[in-house]
Amino acid sequence: MASNKEYVQALKKQQYRVFGEQEHSAAKLCTWLKKSLRDQGVCYKQKFYGISSHRCLQMTPNLFCNQRCIFCWRAWEKMPPGIEGAEKWDDPKQIVEQSIVAQRKLLSGFGGLDTVDKKKLAEANDPNQVAISLAGEPTMYPYISDLVDEYHRRNFTTFVVTNGMFPERLADMSLPTQLYLSLDAPDEQTHVKVNAPQFQGSWATLNKTLELFPSLDTRKVIRITLVSGHNDVNPEGYAKLIEKSQADFVEIKGYMFIGGSRQRLSLANMPYQEDVVEFTNAVNEHLGYKIAGDQPASRVILLSSGKKPQMIKRP
Repeated sequence: MASNKEYVQALKKQQYRVFGEQEHSAAKLCTWLKKSLRDQGVCYKQKFYGISSHRCLQMTPNLFCNQRCIFCWRAWEKMPPGIEGAEKWDDPKQIVEQSIVAQRKLLSGFGGLDTVDKKKLAEANDPNQVAISLAGEPTMYPYISDLVDEYHRRNFTTFVVTNGMFPERLADMSLPTQLYLSLDAPDEQTHVKVNAPQFQGSWATLNKTLELFPSLDTRKVIRITLVSGHNDVNPEGYAKLIEKSQADFVEIKGYMFIGGSRQRLSLANMPYQEDVVEFTNAVNEHLGYKIAGDQPASRVILLSSGKKPQMIKRP
């Protein structure tokens, strides 16, 4: 198992901008941000929800995770169990400030490119949307609530993606604009195989989060990463869990054969868009949501309960 320093160094080589005194936070430019700057397309989140891909800051306040999902594109094989001296965490206000600085540094090389839309680049340097989902589990950061508040004070919309292993923290935190819960299995056996949780009782904990979801007053999304031959089973089981969550939206997205996941899976595990469509329809037979969008380039389908407006209003 690598040390914190070895792990952080490996991330830096992959163009992560790691920052903060304790080096547990990072930012990285999303592929779709770079494509948007060149007018080569936008992230499905822009198409589905109306956020601007080129103004989205992708970051994490915690580079460590308590699961080892087989489909994760991060090289978690090099990840130590957690920050050494976990009582030492950087201040949320400083993390927000440094994340914006990191984004601007990552964008600094784009100014001289003729293929880049200069107006978009100027806007990208003033981000107004943050995806707190880059790596690790963000709710492991004990001040996640203050972090969300700080981004909101700066007029950001906020997306937080969680694996649901800290329901008590979710129950008490300031809620983001949109809260995602990863649901990658319809049953405990598949959950253990696909998510490889690093502690006992994770399936019961995930179900606590599903039961908590209806009480959380924000936009809520269930996110399913579909891996052919591993978790593309029991659509009725997924539907029952989604019903328990009363999620506003469901994103079913095909696994992509990229990054560290290539050491664990093969190209055959990456479903085609028609596979994602077929599985989505099978889940929705038991769910009754509306098909609200798709983006074949990302192999993703959006389902909507109709309870919340699909497009997000700027603060």
